[in-house]
Amino acid sequence: MYFRELNNELLRLKAYFPVIVVTGPRQSGKTTLCKMAFQDYAYVNLEDELVRDEVATKRKEFLMTKGNLIIDEAQNMPEIFSMLQVMVDENPELRYVVTGSNNFSLMQNITQSMAGRAAMLILLPLSFSELTADDKSIDVDSMMLRGFYPAVLAKKVPARDAYRQYYNTYLQRDILQVLNIRNMDEFRRFVVLCAARVGTEFNAQGLSNEIGVSIHTIQSWMNVLEASYIVFHLRPFYRNIGKRLVKKPKIYFYDSGLVCYLLGIQNAEQLSSHPLRGQIFENMVVADMMKGLFNKGLDNNLFFFRDSSQHEVDVVQEDGLQLKAYEIKSAQMTHASFYQNLDYFRKLMGDDVVSTKIVYAGKEELPISNNGFVNYLHLK
Repeated sequence: MYFRELNNELLRLKAYFPVIVVTGPRQSGKTTLCKMAFQDYAYVNLEDELVRDEVATKRKEFLMTKGNLIIDEAQNMPEIFSMLQVMVDENPELRYVVTGSNNFSLMQNITQSMAGRAAMLILLPLSFSELTADDKSIDVDSMMLRGFYPAVLAKKVPARDAYRQYYNTYLQRDILQVLNIRNMDEFRRFVVLCAARVGTEFNAQGLSNEIGVSIHTIQSWMNVLEASYIVFHLRPFYRNIGKRLVKKPKIYFYDSGLVCYLLGIQNAEQLSSHPLRGQIFENMVVADMMKGLFNKGLDNNLFFFRDSSQHEVDVVQEDGLQLKAYEIKSAQMTHASFYQNLDYFRKLMGDDVVSTKIVYAGKEELPISNNGFVNYLHLK
């Protein structure tokens, strides 16, 4: 059993909102977390057709007799939100925890029915800080290959078996519920090509040409992958907010294990010499930064920086006017060249930059570098 850091936010928000919505990818541990945090709540799962029929038949009576309630996989019954609106307005002492794995469906219904009544939280696969000492004892390549889904770690399921089943059941089923895809082979090629472009700018035109479908189709497929918590985007950093909306974002996956499966990487030895190893390592670190934000109930404030001179910083974290910059390297040893772009960025942005750090794959805690500003983080 893993302690999930989001547990603290769940308990804090309970005092302020009658409904807490916990969303995130399938198998990320939403049900387990909610049951552990609210052990005195009743529980229903709307994946069960018989349960859905019972709720639809009794509606208000069903919710009233249950009292405080965890409602699992709520996207299967969108009308539940209008029922909850009536219940919490008439009975402000009642508390509901709603989970779901399709953010598009959930957000539609929350904005229509639950505005001002619901708090939204996102639970992603395990973060580094949530891993056990045993989980962290393996080498970096094995860690990237294994990924961070709780069920994979807890049950010791071989990574390739776990992600094959994950893709063939949850991912394809969720996609088919939203999109009318006539050729699943084309969609699978799209997902694989996204994995091959992890850590690079998302180019809808290039994917459209390679797969032979329209740009509109590519964009709709990408929207569904985002709504299903398979991929996310890192937008470019500019002080001019408008430019962030028109420049191309980078694409990342929420889990490195799924990336490895899609790329056909079968073991750690293959990954250690794979041409995309550095990008997969970067993906793992950036996803962990995202988990750290969401586990605290915070919004995404991560960007990447690249200017016309091709100076690039992997991650820029913006907190008001203050900036933190991170360079991510998959090497086992460090080199002075690692912080050249960080120095450039600090000189460019001046005193707004409050820290610059390098995340690398080595095991040693390194001292602050000679420039007095950069320090090194490691993964162990």
